[in-house]
Amino acid sequence: MVHDAAEHAPVASRPAPASVSELAEVLDVHVDDEDLLARALMHRSWAFENGGVEPNERLEFLGDAVLGLVITDEIFHAHPGEQEGRLAKVRAAAVQSASLAVVARRLELGRFVRLGRGESGSGGHDKDSILADTLEAVIGAVYLDQGFATAYDLVQRLFADVLVELASHRAALDYKTSLQELITSRFATLPRYRVSDVGPDHRKTFTAEVVVDGDVVGVGVGANKKQAEQHAAREAYRRLVAGDAATGGVG
Repeated sequence: MVHDAAEHAPVASRPAPASVSELAEVLDVHVDDEDLLARALMHRSWAFENGGVEPNERLEFLGDAVLGLVITDEIFHAHPGEQEGRLAKVRAAAVQSASLAVVARRLELGRFVRLGRGESGSGGHDKDSILADTLEAVIGAVYLDQGFATAYDLVQRLFADVLVELASHRAALDYKTSLQELITSRFATLPRYRVSDVGPDHRKTFTAEVVVDGDVVGVGVGANKKQAEQHAAREAYRRLVAGDAATGGVG
């Protein structure tokens, strides 16, 4: 019997994961325990499908603490004239999932993450939450393997651009708060948000509209309600600051 060659071809539904040693090169760090770094890449979905091996969640917990301390130290010394409230906003914006995902994508970290079939098939290699959690786990692994000084240097290098951007754009820290302050001062009223969603429960897409005096001044889309509202507030804030309020119908 003659078989079609494609019948025996390897299944190519998922790319082969990149090596741990390659990730170490990307991070520009020396790693003694590659197994530890490999564990940082093991999402719980992959661990479950591979005999219940330990996932990266403990390393994520540790890395979150290391990241927070380094970011706090960096902004504390970089902005000696800022008050606690402002510093807290910069830190919160720097360590939120969206910011971590930006850094992770620059590293192409999604190529290295080990995911179960279901999570991989649903685009898990590019999900903000998975990228952010994995980055924290990687930071935790580097801290355990090479110590705090190396982990500090890694975070400092990875987040340098993010911190500069956040420090130079005051409104970027929390657009909802900034928009509310702007609307209150200009129009003596408060913005309202209308949120709708589409899609199955496990993969909903949310759309938010910012409404001022009955007029929509900004629209945003996100993976959850909070994200959609922030994106809508960002659009509205930028339009108003740029002097485009008349275009949005706010008078």
